[in-house]
Order: sequence, then structure tokens, then C-alpha cells
Amino acid sequence: MADIIVSDLVKTHPGGRRPATDHISLHIPDGEFLVLVGPSGCGKTTLLRMVAGLETPDAGTIHIRGRDVTHLSARQRNVSMVFQSYAIFPHMRVRANIGFGLMLHKVPKDEINRRVARAAELLNLTDVLDRHPAQLSGGQRQRVAVARAIAVDADVLLMDEPLSNLDALLRLQFRSELKKIVNQLGTTTIYVTHDQAEAMSLGDRVAVLRDGRIAQIGPPIEVYDRPADQFVGGFLGSPPMNFLPATVESGAGQARVLVGTQRLAAPGQLTGFAGRPVSVGIRAENINVSDTARDGALAAQVEVVEPTGSAVLLTVQLDGIQLKVQTPPSFATQPGKPVWLTIDPKHMRFYDPDTALALEVAA
Repeated sequence: MADIIVSDLVKTHPGGRRPATDHISLHIPDGEFLVLVGPSGCGKTTLLRMVAGLETPDAGTIHIRGRDVTHLSARQRNVSMVFQSYAIFPHMRVRANIGFGLMLHKVPKDEINRRVARAAELLNLTDVLDRHPAQLSGGQRQRVAVARAIAVDADVLLMDEPLSNLDALLRLQFRSELKKIVNQLGTTTIYVTHDQAEAMSLGDRVAVLRDGRIAQIGPPIEVYDRPADQFVGGFLGSPPMNFLPATVESGAGQARVLVGTQRLAAPGQLTGFAGRPVSVGIRAENINVSDTARDGALAAQVEVVEPTGSAVLLTVQLDGIQLKVQTPPSFATQPGKPVWLTIDPKHMRFYDPDTALALEVAA
């Protein structure tokens, strides 16, 4: 097992107008499962490939287990990698595919058999070891790719969107299996995905990347609940966080924000921002909805109703501001109907409308 230290890593691809990674620094402790998430082109795969030794940084260093590996080849780093494509050999049986990396390293045959059997057991592949890949399902082929990476018993496990080629049901099933397996192994793992649900469910920590930089890093729930800026809040979550343009008003002991033409109670500590424009961030599931008027509630009108099974997602219009609201499946409404929204101040997050950065306001 090993920790990973990335220091001030810069990489610009030939012809690129901006760095793919722009002075990225992070420390991944021994045994941690770190997920890199972000939109296409944010630099997450480039960062992973530099840790793997498949690309060389223009500047900065990479240390694994205290050893500077920045300019070492992939073979010298003792890392294993699972790619987006299965990358398994169609002419080899599953057993040979899993043991291929060990064969290259000239591991004794008895040891290869032991490690292959262990990896196959972890990935539920014992019954298909003598089949060819063409005889396997897509999910089984992806398991073979993961088993091959595990069998090498490397210091670091790297995964580049390994579930993206699976259908939704298989992806959900394999995601939970993968988390259990990595926990059992205790291997330091970096996992790249653009799927925020994967990132939230898998990682010990999540690093959200944007334009080659880390926008925020932390435990999944912390990053989800307290986004460092509007980009993170808008990227993580389905639906993304709502952002309401507002102006802070202060009264006798109670802060309020003016949203459109309506007033909403806010944390008392917000009084220090009196007269200042802010963006109020609120998650859809933290908005309470009623079909009857209530004191202090915001009046809105339903535009779209989307039943999702476990909930109903509403798109509502509030004084020209559109926002998403999540209600229980039993809540009955339809487009054009009025609703009233109440929000607990402790769930509100506040952002500077100019910088999009979070404002430090206690609940």
C-alpha cells in the first residue's frame, strides 16, 4: 500500500490553449479511495495518466510511497490500471487474461494460480475462468479487467471510467460490488468519472475538477452539502443546486432576503451583509412544498411535473426565477397550479454573485 503526493502538476497538450492540469497539488493517504469528477476536458484523465506514467508532466512532481516517480516508466511505478474499454484479449480464456500481467512480471506459476483464484473469487468469476471473453456478458468482461488489475497486487489502483460502457442497472450493481472489493483490499485508489452519482457513492473523498484545477476536495457529503462555489453546487447533484438571486435585508433581530418581490427568512448572521446582493443556494430536496398558502412561504407556480417513482420533481416559477423542487410521490399537482415554498435557513448556502464563491455565513 502507498500514499500519493502530487505537487504543483502542470500539463499542456500539444496545441492546447490552456493547461490540461494547472498547478494541481493533492495528497492521497495510504488506502484512500479518491474519486476525480468533473465535466469533459477538466483534466481528470490527464491527471490519472500522469500518476500512471502514461504521460509526463511539464512541471511538478509525483511521489508514490515516498519515492519520486515523476520520470519513471509505468512499469517502474508498481501501479495497475483499469481503462474505460475492457482491454481484454479475445483469444485468451478468462484465467489467462487475469494472470497476464503476472506472466509479464515472470511471477512463478503457482503464485499466478493463487492470485488469479483470489481475484476471480472477489469478482465472482470463478465459474467462468475457462471461458473466452466472447462467451461473457459486458458486466463479466468488466469484472475480468478489474480482476486483472487486482491480481497484480500493485501499490496503487487507477480506474478511468470503468463502468461507463455498462447499462444503468449493471452499473448500479457493479458500483456497490466495486466499493466492497476496494474496501476489502485496502489499496490506494484513484477513480475517474464524469458521473456525479458514482463519485458520491464510491469515494472516501471527492475532488471536483474544473479547467485543470481542483475546485473542491473533501468527503462526498461535505462537498455536496456545502459547495465551495456555484460550479460545484451546480455540477454535483441531480437535479443540481438551485441558485436564487436575492438581496439581503436586515430587520429587528431577523435577517431576510428579498427574492423577486418576496421575502424569505435567513440566518441571523447574514445581517452583516445587509443591502448586498447574494445568490441563495438551496437543494431541491430541502424545499418544502404546500398547495395551500402559509405565512412566510414563497408563492410560485408549477411549470413541469416529473414523477420519478420515489419522488416527484417539480419545475416551478417564482417571480421570473425558475427552480427545481423535490416532493414526496404522494404530492399531487399539475402545471399551472400555485404552490407555496418554505425553506429552513439552516439549509441555505450563500454565494457572491460576482465571484460565485461561498460566503461564510453560520446557520
